[in-house]
Amino acid sequence: MAIVVIPALLRKFTMGQERVDARGRNVGEIIDDLDRQFPGFRPHLVEGGDLKRSIAVSIDGELGTAGLLDKVADASEVHFLPALGGGKDCG
Repeated sequence: MAIVVIPALLRKFTMGQERVDARGRNVGEIIDDLDRQFPGFRPHLVEGGDLKRSIAVSIDGELGTAGLLDKVADASEVHFLPALGGGKDCG
């Protein structure tokens, strides 16, 4: 099972747990398992069939680029992070 690190703002939906074990071969399946364990969790990460624009995912220290389809290994550590927005050029 993968270990999912829950961001502080979402811990109220996981009964305060910071780290949760979840099953899945990709990010979408991991989120489905989190929603099974904590009903109502999915809408906080997914919108319109993909990760919310305000959420980024890191798998084993690498930022994901395929959204819900990013692969996850059994021993992976998955972090859901607030996505960083771009700004205007300074020059």
